Amino acid sequence: MRATGYAVLVTREPGGVPLGERIRDLVLSPDGGPIHPTAELLLFIAARAQHVSERIRPALDAGQVVVCDRFTDATLAYQGGGRAVPRDLLERLNEAATGGLRPDRTYLLDVDVATGVARAGGRAGQKRDRIESEDTEFFESVRRRYLELAAEDPERIVLLRGTDSREDLARQMLVDALTLLRSRDIQPSRTST
Repeated sequence: MRATGYAVLVTREPGGVPLGERIRDLVLSPDGGPIHPTAELLLFIAARAQHVSERIRPALDAGQVVVCDRFTDATLAYQGGGRAVPRDLLERLNEAATGGLRPDRTYLLDVDVATGVARAGGRAGQKRDRIESEDTEFFESVRRRYLELAAEDPERIVLLRGTDSREDLARQMLVDALTLLRSRDIQPSRTST
């Protein structure tokens, strides 16, 4: 996207800002012991509120395209599907944390749970984080919820086969994102972070 002239902020959740990164370390640490599902949810929501306020909203206000690795759908899938937290609570907290900000597009890379777990465990030099260490049933519930979300909102959530090569996935996402931006008459600005 940057090569085509768009100003792009690439960020992640949890994280993206100093407080969010500290919360990320806290909530994902495999050494921290169990965390109650409500406590986990509130930590993720706190990180998101700070991230939106400090980084995402200012970037959008400056005319940048924001690419975020995970956002509100992740909460609906992980805490809703995996932790069985009621959806209405998740939606209210997401709304409070984001001030109503919703992604224009979400790319859902779908793979079966066994493949996803193998990929998470196969990162060189890294041990699995607390969530990556969950059991198969947890991840089946998360995947099921993601697929439900995609079925509910197919205009926003683009379902991609996570078994495609990285190059093919990147190309598909870029073509779609550029098409979306152009359809909304959002022009390149030649600045990025």
